Amino acid sequence: MNILVTGAAGFIGSALAERLLAAGHTVYGIDSINDYYEVSLKLDRLKAGGVERPEPGKPVRSAKHERYTFCQMDLCDAVALNTLFAGEHFDVVVNLAAQAGVRYSLTHPESYVQSNIVGFANLLEACRHHHCGRLVYASSSSVYGNNASVPFKETDRVDHPVSLYAASKKSNELMAYTYAQLYGINTIGLRFFTVYGPWGRPDMAPMLFAHSIREGRTIRVFNNGDLSRDFTYIDDIVTGVEKIIAMPEVRREDVPGVPATIYNIGRGMPVRLMDFIHELERNLGREARKEFVGMQAGDVYQTWADTTRLQSDYGYTPTVSLEEGIARFVKWFKAYYRL
Repeated sequence: MNILVTGAAGFIGSALAERLLAAGHTVYGIDSINDYYEVSLKLDRLKAGGVERPEPGKPVRSAKHERYTFCQMDLCDAVALNTLFAGEHFDVVVNLAAQAGVRYSLTHPESYVQSNIVGFANLLEACRHHHCGRLVYASSSSVYGNNASVPFKETDRVDHPVSLYAASKKSNELMAYTYAQLYGINTIGLRFFTVYGPWGRPDMAPMLFAHSIREGRTIRVFNNGDLSRDFTYIDDIVTGVEKIIAMPEVRREDVPGVPATIYNIGRGMPVRLMDFIHELERNLGREARKEFVGMQAGDVYQTWADTTRLQSDYGYTPTVSLEEGIARFVKWFKAYYRL
């Protein structure tokens, strides 16, 4: 298949591109390479995939994978996006490009409107006008807000987001449903649950905590540590997405007659935040200095994925335990930062 992966310089996007290429697919990756976090990490992810010195608007062929092309491109550039679609004729689009981060949305709301709503609308329009009938896109567990019923099920109401990031992801689900209904595009939304692992985002807890523990800096533990997250290792996430791409015959419809559905994709096993920190401490060989603080605005108390639907349809079964996942992450962390 000829597959477009947006956000290909990102954490999940770069890992997925590698997996799809290994499976024999042709991959075209795009990414705006913005400076939300250090650009050097994004460029190093691309370099690991054989892509060096990308420039805006100029396709680069990977030196490692003959079937991999990357272009620095923003989804908000509708003209460039439509030109790409007209020339490539994609079988599947996997949209992992987004302005990420809950806390950043409190201070930079305009970034979320542009990237997550305008950019996503441009992508839907490109799929519509260039007859790409299958779109897999990233939603988020944040759409559940402070849902009191656990584990979170796809059928739970998600009408009360507690951050603009969550609201933008819920908007994506509604937009995708509309295009499925109007134009017959098969849309599959994936609610990701706290992904971690090698090459992870530096604004997320695993990287923030690891740096602080190594450097002897104090880490802020929100809600006095009384939080839990469904931490999911990157390989399990990528395996789930790969299964969905490889099985186009699965056609679940949340509303009969409309080819749109939503899946949770997570470990399905929540972990207390303090247990996660202790596992990092054990692998780094150093105890963290902790400052226990109150709840952060826009944050949620717990996440826990019910993955029954994804298991039933695609045989999704996460295999990497927290202990193994943290060990792999810390091994990469020490090697990458030469510690």
